This record gives sequence, structure tokens and C-alpha cells, in this order.
Amino acid sequence: MRNLLPYIACFFAFFSTGFLIVATWTDCWMVNADDSLEVSTKCRGLWWECVTNAFDGIRTCDEYDSILAEHPLKLVVTRALMITADILAGFGFLTLLLGLDCVKFLPDEPYIKVRICFVAGTTLLIAGTPGTIGSVWYAADVYVERSTLILHNIFLGIQYKFGWSCWLGMAGSLGCFLAGAILTCCLYLFKGVGPGRNYSYSLRKAYSVAGVSMTKSYSAARTETAKIKRK
Repeated sequence: MRNLLPYIACFFAFFSTGFLIVATWTDCWMVNADDSLEVSTKCRGLWWECVTNAFDGIRTCDEYDSILAEHPLKLVVTRALMITADILAGFGFLTLLLGLDCVKFLPDEPYIKVRICFVAGTTLLIAGTPGTIGSVWYAADVYVERSTLILHNIFLGIQYKFGWSCWLGMAGSLGCFLAGAILTCCLYLFKGVGPGRNYSYSLRKAYSVAGVSMTKSYSAARTETAKIKRK
């Protein structure tokens, strides 16, 4: 079971990283909720806004102003949080690959392999934090804005709800948390997988090899001394 856990974590980390990246660079963080009054589907993302005609399926997109232009705080902060989550999740996933037993990287150092998995797990846990904050905060802001308009009987012609890109951000963040928890906690719930045990095993192996080498050297020296005395 212990050998299977890093691969389960790698599965979650792979899809979580993909979900976060796709969520960051797609355009459906907000989607119009009034389908009965609209003849098109309007989606807003972090970088552009797209409109899809319901009859002919023609899709047109308009990019937002330059990144240096003034944007709503919700948009700017969500961009920063999601990009941070993408970078951390990608780094954690690549680090985890080096810690897998099937990867021929430091095959004779099980202690270092465990440490690599632990570092990858910690990185994934950290990556899940900005991803969760960004996606949940964005979704909550959209919900509060829509609820406020409905509460005050204000109709602006179109109302938005959070779309599938926002859901992907939440799912990717949750997956990062799961992968990180497996690598940092679950690995040490099984007997014999702690770093101390692996380290002791490595030391015993090193000492045994060194002991055999010293014994062989000592025996060879005694043999040479005996030959000299006989002469």
C-alpha cells in the first residue's frame, strides 16, 4: 500500500494541475443566468469575454484592456492567485515525478526519495491555498452581486452566475489538497515508511558495504604479509 500512495497522489496532482491551468486561461468564470431572455450565451473570464449566439453558434470574443489598465479588484486578485496556484502546482507535480520509484533518479537513496515526495506534497498543499481563495472568492462575489440585485428588485437586462471555469478552479484546488495530504500525512501512517527508518536502512547498508570492504582489505594485507615472511 505504501508504494501505491505516491502514484495515487501523482494521479490527483496531474489532473489538479491541468484543471487549474485550464481554469485560469478559459473564459467561463461567469455565465449569464437569464437564458429565457437572452438569445446568446455570454461568458466572462479572467482575460476576455465571449458571446455565443444560440441560433447559429457563432462565437465572438473581446479581450479586456491591457494588463496595466485599471480593472476591478476581484479580477486582478483572482488573476494573481490563480497564476500563483498554477506555478506552485506545476512545480509540485514535477517534483513528485522525481520521487516516484519508477523514475530512475537516485534509485539507491530511498531516504531522499521520501523527502522529495514530502517536498512535493508540501508544495501542492500550498498551491491549493491560492487556488481555493481565488476561485471561491470569485464565485462568492458573483453570488453576492446577483443576490443583491434580486433582493433590491434591480434588473439590468442580464444576470450572471459562476461558470464551469470557476468550478474547475475549485476542483483543481481540492485535488492539490488531496495529493498534498497523501504525500505529507498518509505516507507516514504505514509502518516502516518514516524517513528515520529509511535513513537507518541506508546507513546500515552503507556501513555493511564499508565493513565488507575493510574486511577484504585487511585479509588481503595479511595474505601479503604472510607471503613476505615465508620468503
